[in-house]
Amino acid sequence: MKNKLIVGIVAIVVIMGGAIALWQIESNRPKGIDSGKIKIVTTLFPLYDMAKNIGADKAEVSMLVPPGVEPHTFEPKPSDIIKINEADCFIYTGRFMEPWAEDIIKGVTNKKLIVVDVSKGTKMISAVFPDKDEPRGALDPHIWLDFDNAKIMVKNIAEAFEAKDPADKAFFKQKADDYNKKLSELDASFRSALGTCKSRAIVYGGHYAFGYVATRYGLSYVAAQGVSPDAEPTAKDLVRLVEQIKKNNIHYVFYEELTSPRIAETIARETHAKMLLLNAAHNLTKDQFERGVSFFEILNADLENLKIGLECR
Repeated sequence: MKNKLIVGIVAIVVIMGGAIALWQIESNRPKGIDSGKIKIVTTLFPLYDMAKNIGADKAEVSMLVPPGVEPHTFEPKPSDIIKINEADCFIYTGRFMEPWAEDIIKGVTNKKLIVVDVSKGTKMISAVFPDKDEPRGALDPHIWLDFDNAKIMVKNIAEAFEAKDPADKAFFKQKADDYNKKLSELDASFRSALGTCKSRAIVYGGHYAFGYVATRYGLSYVAAQGVSPDAEPTAKDLVRLVEQIKKNNIHYVFYEELTSPRIAETIARETHAKMLLLNAAHNLTKDQFERGVSFFEILNADLENLKIGLECR
């Protein structure tokens, strides 16, 4: 036990020493020519897409969670902390989505950093439909999937840009208005298409990510996992899902992005249902990121699969 304690202490010291050394290296590194653009660090892809569109050529926007990484399991490195500390704005979704962010914020030494919690002002729903196996009080962090919430997120980001660069306030406001117009059009497409469906039930072989979509468009929604993709469903959960699919004559099971579709495959195999991707837009694959795939492209692809899976006219 004593040896394990000593090893643990040494490991912590090494990690802290490495972080301090990296911080010193970054601090002493030549900064080069200042581009004059606002430096923005975002956490998740929806925030990155919003900030890129609002800032346009007046901002340098980066995404902390690397493409291809599942955000719920992401843990920041010392270099990520440095990146945040050197930014003009740090934009995150809120404590329910990035619980690690608030600890980083407390340790930031850059007094001019503007921190934007885009969940401020949004209307959040329960993370799961509560029952005896699920805790009450948890909130669903996937707020961007309610397009009214997404508009508030855009507004929060634009206001931070305006605070950093008041001279370009009108520019940022116009870009935010343009983005929100697209969100209104996307919302109208969802409402029109999903109002004509034979089935009203989304069966999702992944974590609980589409509660906002179900609530907004009057759908029922059941997921194999809770809010975290690490929450493994029990055999009883899977049996219940399989029985529901058979009882309601459901022909499609949806699976999620960036994680193994094993659970959805199991459900599909037991029910002879077909599988369709339903992407909550947390993040992109490396290929999608390099091709510049947008938030709207992902959600429009989701709508096409929902139309197939719910047998919409």
